[in-house]
Amino acid sequence: MYQDFKSHLQTELTTIEQAGLYKKERIIISPQGAKIRVQDGKEVLNFCANNYLGLSNNPSLIEAAKKGLDTHGYGVSSVRFICGTQDIHKQLEDSIARFFGTDDTILYAACFDANGGVFEPLLNEEDAIISDSLNHASIIDGVRLCKAQRYRYANADMDDLETQLKTSQAQRFRLIVTDGVFSMDGNVAPLDKIYELAKKYNAMVMVDESHSAGVVGTTGRGVTERFNLRGQIEIITGTLGKAFGGAIGGFTTGKKEIIELLRQRSRPYLFSNSIPPMVAAAGIRMFEMMDETNELQDRLHENTLYFVKSMKDAGFDIKPTESAICAVMLYDAKLSQDIATRLLEEGIYVTGFYYPVVPKDQARIRVQISAAHDREQLDKCITAFTKVGKEFGVITK
Repeated sequence: MYQDFKSHLQTELTTIEQAGLYKKERIIISPQGAKIRVQDGKEVLNFCANNYLGLSNNPSLIEAAKKGLDTHGYGVSSVRFICGTQDIHKQLEDSIARFFGTDDTILYAACFDANGGVFEPLLNEEDAIISDSLNHASIIDGVRLCKAQRYRYANADMDDLETQLKTSQAQRFRLIVTDGVFSMDGNVAPLDKIYELAKKYNAMVMVDESHSAGVVGTTGRGVTERFNLRGQIEIITGTLGKAFGGAIGGFTTGKKEIIELLRQRSRPYLFSNSIPPMVAAAGIRMFEMMDETNELQDRLHENTLYFVKSMKDAGFDIKPTESAICAVMLYDAKLSQDIATRLLEEGIYVTGFYYPVVPKDQARIRVQISAAHDREQLDKCITAFTKVGKEFGVITK
């Protein structure tokens, strides 16, 4: 049968490529950073990593990871409830809870697993999940695994959210779910308004802080800090793979009883190995650094404001953003790829995003700013975008 299936797959792949939607992976041969080296040996400036605080190659985290290897080994070869819980896993969970002002934390291999494992143990067909239309794919997949009634509201549209809350009053429990920062647009969820509606209609709130933790808020504690709601949101999910060092590992943090039940019933937690000891050790050190200084957050905010303003002044169509994500709208899928390829020739490493990652005819280049970028690097990126944008007729200034 595989010969027939192979022919089918080849047709599908050809269709994807002809539509300009084929994704090609470019190889990096250096550590992650503001500057990276690609496979042909060329050094380029990286503007498409989630390395918001520039910690992916931080010497202090590398040293902590090395010490973790020495003291706790390479791996644990077990899930948590059998023999996969080390003291550093508990220490990291405590660090995350303190950072977000929550009761307790549970670690996962990735935030995709955290979002995949949070809904089904907590809710059933008597309940309702009310989800933002632009929520991450991991949230969408997690909701699909749950038998709760599903409602969806337009992105950050509080009138629509209120409509869905009214419609879902027949259900037993209601959970509003939103990204803190929407990864393709860069906008921040209006958590203050969501929280008020949750109180009005007797609902709970869950926030995915993956693109907002370390970025949003005066000290980078995410949207709950931004809206003065630390400790008041029932469920927060997030990742260690973006601002928090860029390695692997996700988490759910929140109310004590919720975390306790997830430890008993969340399938990705029960049936996946614990995160490696070196990742846990580096994570502990990272949260210590976050408590010691606000220097990286301040620099990130300064860099982002400068870059976004400069790109708008150059004439680019930029989505409104309160994060470190700058969506340069190009709308056409092939154009986004062609411009990204041309920018690489100018020494700027970015990626075009297009359907199905974003809606059809909403293609863009998502520029991600880091605290590791200096002003000279930001200016080089802006100059390259301006040059290439004029070549392709995207801007005329």
